[in-house]
Parts: sequence; C-alpha cells; structure tokens
Amino acid sequence: MKPANLQLIGTELCILWQDGSESYFSAEFLRKHSPSAQNIGEKDIFGNQYGGHGSREFPGITIQGWDFQGNYGMSPWFSDGHKSGIFSWEYLQSLDAR
Repeated sequence: MKPANLQLIGTELCILWQDGSESYFSAEFLRKHSPSAQNIGEKDIFGNQYGGHGSREFPGITIQGWDFQGNYGMSPWFSDGHKSGIFSWEYLQSLDAR
C-alpha cells in the first residue's frame, strides 16, 4: 500500500495511507531504524559483518526532507547528513506495527 500523503509535522514524519490509516514516526526513531548499510552494516558471502557498529541513539535529530524512490519508498534526509537509507512502504508499515 502506498501513502496518499506525507508531511513533516514538527519532528515527526506523518503518513496518510491510501486506506485512510495514519502513521507517525519521530525523526529519532526513523534514524535509529534506517535500513542503510551504514546503519545496519552488510555481510559478505562468508557472513563477515562490515559496518553497522556506530551510534544507535540520535537525540535531537530532525528530518530535513526526503526523496521518493520510485513507487516503492522514500529516503529521508536527516540533520546529521545521513540520507542513504531507503525506507520501502512495506518497511514503514512494519515499523508502525511495532
């Protein structure tokens, strides 16, 4: 399901989904759960982990804007310069379920 509207209200990303439901995510929560390789790391074919060992807390962070990634997601730009995490619509819905 795709969003019908996205808005930044204060420090929260607010999503109105096509079915009329709404999701609200704080900037700190989204930065902590960024699915980027920089944030969660990545594994080689042998299972060795590279990266993903940085800070897991981001107090005071804000969302500066975002880019849409085709029809499947978006990439927020965070005030610390991080903007490489692609949040699919499915991933955002799974985060909302938490």
